[in-house]
Amino acid sequence: MSGGELQTGKSAGRKSALRAAIALAVFIGILIAVYLARPNDFLLYIKAFHVIAVMSWMAGLLYMPRLFIYHSDAEPGSAQSETFKMMEQRLLRIIMNPAMMITWVLGLYLAWDVYDFRGGWLHAKIGLVVLLTIVHVVFSRAVRGFAADGPRRTPRYWRMMNELPTVLMIGIVILVIVKPF
Repeated sequence: MSGGELQTGKSAGRKSALRAAIALAVFIGILIAVYLARPNDFLLYIKAFHVIAVMSWMAGLLYMPRLFIYHSDAEPGSAQSETFKMMEQRLLRIIMNPAMMITWVLGLYLAWDVYDFRGGWLHAKIGLVVLLTIVHVVFSRAVRGFAADGPRRTPRYWRMMNELPTVLMIGIVILVIVKPF
């Protein structure tokens, strides 16, 4: 924080959103440059960027319910509650949403180009990723609910919800690595 600038203001949020848009444009530019400069390695870069996007998405999915646990204990309208609102909104908009979209786009490209959408393990994996996306939607709705100071779930509920992304991730990783069927 330079010059007393608060990290919870609308100006800081716009700057963060602009940085996220620039990062996405840079990412697309890198993909195009890799495709043009190293077409034989393009698939390897797609896999690498897919893994990076998955890691970013999972980091958000694992961190968001922790924020909800603490936010549930904060008094609505308090400075602490307002800080949690900003943290949740930025995590969702700047990290989780772009990471989820990149994960889906690159993952579907890999499913089509590498596996021709064949294999029971691949269908099961996509099914688990759909469930992970539903968890993401539930978290997105919770962010909107907290932002409106609406009814809150208990910290116990969010502790249980914190386990869902982990369980789904374990299933997805096993399917990708082992390819059991």
